[in-house]
Amino acid sequence: MRSIAVLNQKGGVGKTTTAVNLAAGLARAGMRVCVIDLDPQAHASLHLGIGVDNGHDSIYEVLVGDASLADVRKQVAENLWVVPAHLDLAAAEMELAGEVGREVILYDKLAADDQEFDYLIIDCPPSLGVLTLNALAAVTEVFLPLQPHFLALHGLSKLLRTVDIVARRINNHLRLTGVILCLFESSTRLAGEVAGDVDQFFTNGAGANTAWADAKVFRTRIRRNIRLAEAPSFGQSIFEYDGSSNGAEDYANLAREVLGVPLANSEQPKLAGAA
Repeated sequence: MRSIAVLNQKGGVGKTTTAVNLAAGLARAGMRVCVIDLDPQAHASLHLGIGVDNGHDSIYEVLVGDASLADVRKQVAENLWVVPAHLDLAAAEMELAGEVGREVILYDKLAADDQEFDYLIIDCPPSLGVLTLNALAAVTEVFLPLQPHFLALHGLSKLLRTVDIVARRINNHLRLTGVILCLFESSTRLAGEVAGDVDQFFTNGAGANTAWADAKVFRTRIRRNIRLAEAPSFGQSIFEYDGSSNGAEDYANLAREVLGVPLANSEQPKLAGAA
């Protein structure tokens, strides 16, 4: 099983959109995929059609109680399951503060889970607290969604340092696999310049003794697309909401890249405005 944390401490860069639609794209390709929503905002859960009403168990009960992942996991589509979040998860940071081994609770719960998946995708909160540490301790890969904007690059070094520290102290299998450029507007010179800077940054870091030494920038660019913004309000992935949109095309291509299927030139995202 490939286990992936989708992580960025900055909000509004396409993190949850990427976690949900990449998972849906992989499921459509025949992979068995489980999404764990670790964000107290529960946006990934809502995006996949699961409400956050009181009375329904969630990842909160798994982390601070005796519930297992199987107890709260729900199937939302063919080959696609989700472990939902709840607003109560915001309190988990404080409740787990004095817990011994609090960073590896999710790791232990996953180890005890007997359900088999091809991909585990964790939507992390936009912070670097206990919940995010649990995600990084439980996976082997990190995907970093990034908006091609100079302000979005601010804080990148802190995030990379966090991944590196977790890899050295808690999870020596952890690696940053790649950067996904989201909200991409090819008509602007800035997007191309930032994309080039990010690519050069990771090229220069290749071979270094860090958890991100082998990271790459995915070829697929996720274009700014109104359909991607609309889909969550209907509780649907982009493939269900509008399978002919640029957003569906881009995330289908990203899923193929993750699966290791080469993209032909004709299959690369069109460098045009959003549809």
